[in-house]
Amino acid sequence: MQPGNAEIRAGDRLTGAAARGDIAEVGHILHLELVHPDSHNRFGKTALQVMMFGNIFVAEELLKQGANPNIQDGSGTTPAHDAARTGFLDTLKILVEHGADVNVPDASGSLPIHVAIQEGHTDVVCFLAPQSQLQQKDSKGQTPLELAEHLGLSHIQCILEQHLSVPA
Repeated sequence: MQPGNAEIRAGDRLTGAAARGDIAEVGHILHLELVHPDSHNRFGKTALQVMMFGNIFVAEELLKQGANPNIQDGSGTTPAHDAARTGFLDTLKILVEHGADVNVPDASGSLPIHVAIQEGHTDVVCFLAPQSQLQQKDSKGQTPLELAEHLGLSHIQCILEQHLSVPA
């Protein structure tokens, strides 16, 4: 069933507040207006998908109120992919604490760790490596280690090799 105009307007207001990082407005919309945290805006996105990723308070509030940390957009991108892409480690940690699965591939087969490697976010790679399926290949057939090798990121290769050599 398609959301009605009132639901979309509520989703627009919630996603707008989340994108601005306006925690007071996010709280007002969630608690006083009782808008569901996974309400979609006119573009089909939820607040968690468009939030200001550097604002951990918005992420935490949305997740505490039941936002789905594993929601995917049309290209399979999850909030964990977005946090990995932008390098916001604190936000990524909160997503994982609230059940985000870092082993959900996007439409190109990339895990959040692939995205973090692509962007050169070493701290994010360090966090994701112990919990990621390091044998997952992206659409180019590259594992995270092969991607790091291809990009010439020897420091990230070392991190990944350490985690690949740890017995399961």
